[in-house]
Amino acid sequence: MNDALAATPTIDCDDATVIAFATEHAGGEPDPRAQAVRLYYAVRDGIRYDPYALVLTIPGLKASRSLELGRAWCVPKAIVLAAACRALGIPARLGFADVKNHLSTERMRQTMKTNVFYWHGYTAIELGGQWVKATPAFNIELCQKFRMKPLEFDGFEDSIYHPFDLDGHQHMEYLRFHGEFDDLPFDRMISAFATHYGREMYDGPVGNFDLDVDEETRHEAS
Repeated sequence: MNDALAATPTIDCDDATVIAFATEHAGGEPDPRAQAVRLYYAVRDGIRYDPYALVLTIPGLKASRSLELGRAWCVPKAIVLAAACRALGIPARLGFADVKNHLSTERMRQTMKTNVFYWHGYTAIELGGQWVKATPAFNIELCQKFRMKPLEFDGFEDSIYHPFDLDGHQHMEYLRFHGEFDDLPFDRMISAFATHYGREMYDGPVGNFDLDVDEETRHEAS
C-alpha cells in the first residue's frame, strides 16, 4: 500500500502544483471517497482531453506538467488523478487496457492506422478497502460534441467506458486489461506503441484537436 502512496518520476504527488490542485479541488471534504470524487471531476473536466498533446517522455508525462498545460491524453490524465489522490493520502495506481475506440478524428485515423488504442490509461483508487476504476479522460464538452454519455464516478462503482453512445452506435470495446501498477510501466507502454503504431506515433498528430473535433462532428451531424 505504501507504494500506492509514493511519489514517482511521473506521479509527482510531492510537487507543489499537484498538492495545491488536490487541496483546492478536495474542497475541504474530510471523507476520502468524497475527495476522490471531487478530484475525478476536476481532472475530467479541468484538463481537456487532447490526444495531439502526445509527449512520450517521463518529463512530458508528469502530473505537474499536465496541470501546467491544462490538456493531456488519457495516460497523463490518469497520472494526474493518481498523483492528486496520493497527495491527499488516498492510495492510487495506474491501470491500462487495450480498447477499440470509435471516437477519433480523421487526422488521428491517418496517424494511427487503427481504431485500437493500445495501453489506454485509467486510475485505480483504493476507497473503503476496495479498488475502484476511474476513467477521467473525456471532458464533458467532448462528450457532448460526440454525443457520448459522460463517465460519472461515485467512488463506489467502476467508471469505465460505455459500449454505446447516446444514439446507440458502438463507442468503446475493451479488448484486454494489462493490470494496475504503482508506477507508470513506461518501457512496456512505449514498446507496445512502437509495435502497433510505428514511428509516426512518437511525433503525434500535428494540428488542433478542438478544431478537428468540430469538423468531425459537423460532418457526422450533416
